[in-house]
Parts: sequence; structure tokens; C-alpha cells
Amino acid sequence: MTETDRLVLRPYNTGDFEDYLKMVSDPNVVRFLGGQPMPAEDAWNRLLRYAGHWALFGFGMFAVFERPTGLFIGETGVADFHRGLGENFDGVGEAAWVFTSKSQGRGFAYEAAMAALNWYSSCADRRRTVCLIAPDNRPSLVLAERLGYVPFGNVVYRGGPFVKLERTLID
Repeated sequence: MTETDRLVLRPYNTGDFEDYLKMVSDPNVVRFLGGQPMPAEDAWNRLLRYAGHWALFGFGMFAVFERPTGLFIGETGVADFHRGLGENFDGVGEAAWVFTSKSQGRGFAYEAAMAALNWYSSCADRRRTVCLIAPDNRPSLVLAERLGYVPFGNVVYRGGPFVKLERTLID
């Protein structure tokens, strides 16, 4: 678990399922994540995958909550999604973030993602992370840039174009 002034980040548990399903069923949230609301079975399987990351790797996706209200507002973290995009991408921690429609535009994604990245890099000598963003997902590209990510290539993934980005911490 990690915290900021406004947020609490912790690994998912099965009690988070309904909030998670509501988020990934929102067409505004998923428009850059395949474009279709996620069925309940797929959302459940994703939560189990997230739990597996923590159990097997000691890192993964955090559920993000507002501190004052305890409301679920999204997710961020670093995972090994094993996408098959090559040695300059796979095997490196992949940062990700998704936030509810109601929480967008309030600076939560930056605050949470920065906290997760700082936590990840402090746990071991993890100096480099990557992320994968659709080129028309302008808000995520802007956030990635604010977080220190720079493009290092383009790729077609699951039939669509994506930008590969990387962030390397320098001593």
C-alpha cells in the first residue's frame, strides 16, 4: 500500500469487483481500451490476474481510492502484461492507469501514477518502465509525458496502432 495527500493505493481484493466492473463498463472509460464495455467474467478474470501479479512478482496494479471519502476512483501500477512486443518492451515493468469518468480531470491520475512509479522504483533497482498508448488517446499521452515517458517506437497490437513509451530514471 502507498498513500498521497489525497489518495490511497492498495492491491485489489475481491471486494473491489463491483467498483471495478462499473469502471470498465463505462463506454467513456473503455474507448481506448478496446472500445467495448468489459463483461463481468472478463473483469473478474482481470482482478484475479492482478492478484497473481502481486503473488508472483511482488508488484502489480493498485486500486486507487480518495482518502477523504474512500471512494474507488481508478487503478494504476506496474505489471508484466507479457504482450509479445519484443525484448525492448517485454520483461520491463509496464505502467498503466485507468480512472473513472467522474474522477478524470482532477489530477488524480498523475498523482496516483507518480506514487505507484515511485513505489515501484524504490522496491528494487527498477530504473526503466514502459507503457503502451493508442495514438489518439491524447489525455494518456499528455499524462505519460508529464510522468517522464518518451516515445521509442510504434507497434500494431491487437489490430490497432500504439505508441511505445519508456521512462528511465537517471541517478
